[in-house]
Amino acid sequence: MLQGKKLSEWLSDKRVLRAAVIIGLSAVFLIGLLSVVDIKSNDNDSDSQEYAERTENRLLEIVSQISGVGDAKIFLTMDNGGENVYLKNTDTKTVSIEPKVRGVVIVCEGGDDPVVVSHVLEAVTKALSISSDKVCITK
Repeated sequence: MLQGKKLSEWLSDKRVLRAAVIIGLSAVFLIGLLSVVDIKSNDNDSDSQEYAERTENRLLEIVSQISGVGDAKIFLTMDNGGENVYLKNTDTKTVSIEPKVRGVVIVCEGGDDPVVVSHVLEAVTKALSISSDKVCITK
């Protein structure tokens, strides 16, 4: 009984009540802040898609100019959604790190010619700085 009485006295203290209200409001604020951060991470996904599309288009321009390729289509898969890194002690507050290419599929008319495949493979691996095992070239 003595402990119950001390607990009720402690809970009736106005300082404890104020502290509980402040902690509760802080928790609600942090939950609201986290929901905003989640929305911004979706923006990174759309930025990643835009980056992939730009990279596909630039790569298609290069590959299409290789002799014997003919009509071509390119599909990229990305390793991550990219990220913003916060920098300390600099004038620039953040720097964006682009997502990395995980794999490339190229379908082209010359995809059955070993010489064309070799030239396309070399161009793609050099342009994207990826290994040849991440590239598939077919007709």
